[in-house]
Amino acid sequence: MEELVGLREGSSGSPVSLRELWGPYPRVRRGVRCGLEWLKQKLFRVGEDWYFLMTLGVLMALISYTMNFTIGRVVRGSGIPELKTILSGVVLEDYLDIKNFGAKVAGLTCTLATGSTIFLGKVGPFVHLSVMIAAYLGRVHTKATGESENKSKQNEMLVAAAAVGVATVFAAPFSGVLFSIEVMSSHFSVWDYWRGFFAATCGAFMFRLLAVFNSEQETITSLYKTSFRVDVPFDLPEIFFFVALGAICGILSCAYLFCQRTFLGFVKTNRVISKLLATSKPLYSALAALVLASITYPPGVGRFLASRLSMKEHLDSLFDNHSWALMTRNSSPPWPEELDPQNLWFEWYHPRFTIFGTLAFFLVMKFWMLILATTIPIPAGYFMPIFIFGAAIGRLIGEALALAFPEGIVAGGVTNPIMPGGYALAGAAAFSGAVTHTISTALLAFELTGQIVHALPVLMAVLAANAVAQSCQPSFYDGTIIVKKLPYLPWIRGRKISSQRVIVGHFMNCTITTLAKDTPLEEVARVVTSTDLAKYFLVESTESQILVGTVGRAHLVQALQAEPPSWAPGHRRLRDLLAGGCPTEPVTLQLSPETSLHQAHNLFELLKLQSLPVTSLGRAVGSVSWVELKKAISNLTNPPAPK
Repeated sequence: MEELVGLREGSSGSPVSLRELWGPYPRVRRGVRCGLEWLKQKLFRVGEDWYFLMTLGVLMALISYTMNFTIGRVVRGSGIPELKTILSGVVLEDYLDIKNFGAKVAGLTCTLATGSTIFLGKVGPFVHLSVMIAAYLGRVHTKATGESENKSKQNEMLVAAAAVGVATVFAAPFSGVLFSIEVMSSHFSVWDYWRGFFAATCGAFMFRLLAVFNSEQETITSLYKTSFRVDVPFDLPEIFFFVALGAICGILSCAYLFCQRTFLGFVKTNRVISKLLATSKPLYSALAALVLASITYPPGVGRFLASRLSMKEHLDSLFDNHSWALMTRNSSPPWPEELDPQNLWFEWYHPRFTIFGTLAFFLVMKFWMLILATTIPIPAGYFMPIFIFGAAIGRLIGEALALAFPEGIVAGGVTNPIMPGGYALAGAAAFSGAVTHTISTALLAFELTGQIVHALPVLMAVLAANAVAQSCQPSFYDGTIIVKKLPYLPWIRGRKISSQRVIVGHFMNCTITTLAKDTPLEEVARVVTSTDLAKYFLVESTESQILVGTVGRAHLVQALQAEPPSWAPGHRRLRDLLAGGCPTEPVTLQLSPETSLHQAHNLFELLKLQSLPVTSLGRAVGSVSWVELKKAISNLTNPPAPK
């Protein structure tokens, strides 16, 4: 400890140390210190969280732009299912560790560098990267302010980070926030809504500003600029075709989700493939990539898959508002030896296949190729591929309508030609929305293109697709959670499921371990050593079993170890241990045996609980955890066969 030497001459402040008195430039250093303290007080008066949220958005934008720049010039899976599990209250070890950040970025860069070979995106990994940074900034914020760790505040940062991850990929803050709300959690706080918008807006603005600074754009514009007709973008009778397109996308999404989940389960359970994935992940990845690369080789079969196009060029070409079928009806443009940036649609044409044959072949091949690509254990996003797949569905329907009505559909005595690009936009939003069970993909389509002229038909297509998909299949992320067997509480779906009639008394765990205050310490020590529960229910007495709180196992072990070795067996009770300072926690929430399954499920989801005690007239009669809830929901949705 430094020796104090008293007060400085002529001052009335606190004593100063020898180092401060004899150090160089004491007044300058004291002035800088006071200035920093004043700045800290002024900045943190607004709320220190906002500065960390802004930093999060800017950092993710820099990483997103740098990654795009690297790919243009020259750690496994998506991460969203695991994030959904974390936001539901489950702790997944090392998932948010900042040490994995570099490996995730390097792996994702390699994935994007494969282009149309693997045909995977970066939305999911970017959400994961954003959440990693948010967790790290949260720890920095806790150390900087000296506050204790707050689980609620950490969840707020993670929710905002999920929105930033989407917003910095598409430069779409509105749909980024709404997408994170729909995908990440079943209950959402309005407080998180504003924080998410703030961070997402900072990230999206920075992402597009970097393009201007690098002279790629003259000003801040949308990623995929379109030139749809503004005065009459579609005729009223076309609404029927848009709704039909949504229904088709919904049906195809159900087929895709079923096949993807089935194949992923097959990969997990097959003895040969599972062993290969467990021992030689690079070998499996190389074999899968070899199959995909052989098919997408441009001079070969890839000629009919537009495999020379990047993912951005795929969307740019599919959103073209000219009809390729009408343009090639009387002429056959040659296939260029090199990619023509001004005529990307040439990649979709073949004189023998025609536009329809190429688009149909693309859909058939990409259907199973995407399913195969999702099993490769590499960092990758799966949203962009299904978005492009939906755009191809819409383009095929739009080209068929344009060929069926070459002059357009007559409405009110005015004839306007059909724009297949509008159907491609609706198909992209509808199919991706059906696969992910979200409506915000409609807004994402508008933010990506910068045009909102197709707002009504696109939204109706998305609603129709979701109506079909949500009634038949779980979403892509929920299906992955099911296959990976992550600890996630399933939803109670459908009105036919009578969850109100099932009560807690039907499925609760009646075999519980309680500790009464009058329990001898020898019995307490035996219970602690023979069980591995984190907490024990504390009751008033062995006879009454009135629940009064909980006591932690770690605290009991510490208190028992502190007991003197000379105490006589049978004389000291648990109440003596509690009176000696062993901490207990009150039970603020409990269930009744008459509580319905529906109410219990809502409580667990809303408050992110892991278990709750069940009491009857104050007496502890059982407990309910995720295990009992999941089993009860499973028995309700898939009743066991009668014996």
